[in-house]
Amino acid sequence: MPALLHVNGRVRAVEVDPGTPLLWALRDELGLTGTKFGCGMAQCGACTVHVDGVATRSCVRPVSTLAGSKVLTIEAIADDRVGQAVQQAWVRHDVAQCGYCQSGQIMSAVALLKQQRKPSDAQIDAAMAGNLCRCGSYPRIRAAVHDAARALA
Repeated sequence: MPALLHVNGRVRAVEVDPGTPLLWALRDELGLTGTKFGCGMAQCGACTVHVDGVATRSCVRPVSTLAGSKVLTIEAIADDRVGQAVQQAWVRHDVAQCGYCQSGQIMSAVALLKQQRKPSDAQIDAAMAGNLCRCGSYPRIRAAVHDAARALA
């Protein structure tokens, strides 16, 4: 029996084992490849999506735990005012270098700004701490979050 997932505003059926991590249902079954595999242990943040508005590591979240939950991925983040502001700030600050971690970084930044419209440096650092960037673009990430917050004010 297929699992039903509410992803990016649509109910989608996926034929996966109930213990399958959400990441693989998104990528392999639904073709939503913007969410990246990094470590498989919820340590790097590359797989971050929103589940009911909360930044969640999809590599460790089983599909069986998502009944009734709404999942939002990077593919739909621009449909949201906060998502648009964050993506535009990312471009203005030239945040991405290799880009691999950026979908997870953006998803975490959007979740933060939905909870805290004017975050301090410490709040940004805490919210983004679970997202690793091998390129070291952390100062630009912080600047972009502040920029997006100003744009939303």
